[in-house]
Amino acid sequence: MANSNLPRRIIKETQRLLSEPAPGISASPSEENMRYFNVMILGPSQSPYEGGIFKLELFLPEEYPMAPPKVRFLTKIYHPNIDKLGRICLDILKDKWSPALQIRTVLLSIQALLSAPNPDDPLADNVAKHWKANETEAVETAKELTRVYANDG
Repeated sequence: MANSNLPRRIIKETQRLLSEPAPGISASPSEENMRYFNVMILGPSQSPYEGGIFKLELFLPEEYPMAPPKVRFLTKIYHPNIDKLGRICLDILKDKWSPALQIRTVLLSIQALLSAPNPDDPLADNVAKHWKANETEAVETAKELTRVYANDG
């Protein structure tokens, strides 16, 4: 690891992410900035996002671990808790953050959010309205857009 001025905790978390990746998730630090991670999350099976490969960026602010990482989707996604800029509505990225949480926990929570969209706590209001009005149709839209946007081909 090139960046010797990184806190030990970030170095340890990064080593663990690389040596013991979580299933369906890869996260690797940028060579230029070890606080910036390129993340890929596979759409969970039996979710509208199954088969999709979603790119995200994760950044650890100077205050980490006292402040949560900044995470956003780079791949477009049709999801009530993710807006068109890729911002994510997830409690542990805001008021429920705890320094006991780690990068790995955050990425697993985002993966879980793909399996369980929550239209009652929306960031994308139009998607949430669609989800509540006609969940079957919204799921089909999510599947279709996953094929369009999150396909590795």
